[in-house]
Order: sequence, then C-alpha cells, then structure tokens
Amino acid sequence: MSTVTWHEEMVIKANIEVIWNLFEPENLQRVMPQVVEHKAIEMKEGVVGSTYQQKYQEGKRVETYIVEDLEHEDTPERKHNTSGFLLAKAFKIETSITLEKIDENSTRFIYYGSNQGVNFLGKVLMKLSGSKNNDKVVEDFMKRVESEALKDTK
Repeated sequence: MSTVTWHEEMVIKANIEVIWNLFEPENLQRVMPQVVEHKAIEMKEGVVGSTYQQKYQEGKRVETYIVEDLEHEDTPERKHNTSGFLLAKAFKIETSITLEKIDENSTRFIYYGSNQGVNFLGKVLMKLSGSKNNDKVVEDFMKRVESEALKDTK
C-alpha cells in the first residue's frame, strides 16, 4: 500500500460563504496551523493553474513545497477546490475540499484526497505510517474547519 486515500463528509451548521472564507490565504492558518507560510507565486485567471509556495512545520522541521490549484468552482450553491503538491520529493499529495449549500445555515463539507509514495523512501514511509495516522489527520482537520466556521457564525 503506497497510496492512502480518504473521503469524509460532515454537515456544518454554518453558511457556505463563512466556511469558504476559511480557505482564503489570510485565514488558512486557522484551519491548517502547521502551514506557517502561504504565498502566491503565479495567479491564473479562473484559479486553475495558480501556484503557491507553502511552508509546513512539523516539530522543528519546516518543509517548503509548491502547491498548484488543479480544479476550482465557486458558485453560490457549490464551492470546490482541488490542489496538489509534491512533499519532500517523496509524497504526491492531492486534496479536495467541496462545500455544498444545504440551506442558509447548513453546508455539507466533503474532504477527500490521496497521499502517494513516489519514490522508494516515500513508499516505505507510506507502508510504515499506515492509514490510521492519516485518518486522525483528516478527522482533526475537519473538526478544526467546523469549529472555526462556528466561531465565525456566532
């Protein structure tokens, strides 16, 4: 198993725009505290193809990588973004966030993606870490998005 995938959904009692706003660059750290820097490199019209430099801190180590927007949709009823990046030259990571408006105060939050080992080291580390650790990361992220959205709803 050198690829881990996930697909989780939850309903958040918040307006779709409130949640979507958490993924704006200036708010990103609220839902991804380990992302210590996020800066645009190249912005494309329509977002797809835009690239950003991110720095991710794990303990004392800081990894720098380039994130690219692969899919983007922003309508009043549905918001979606897929981005991908290569981490430490060992992992190809792709994540998708989809928000679907249920009503003015409820939004379905769908988070899915994959983490694939791309070289020998990446594949070995994927086998060692297994999916349990990934499940916890995914669950923690979703709970953080929900709690931050609820803070902004009050």
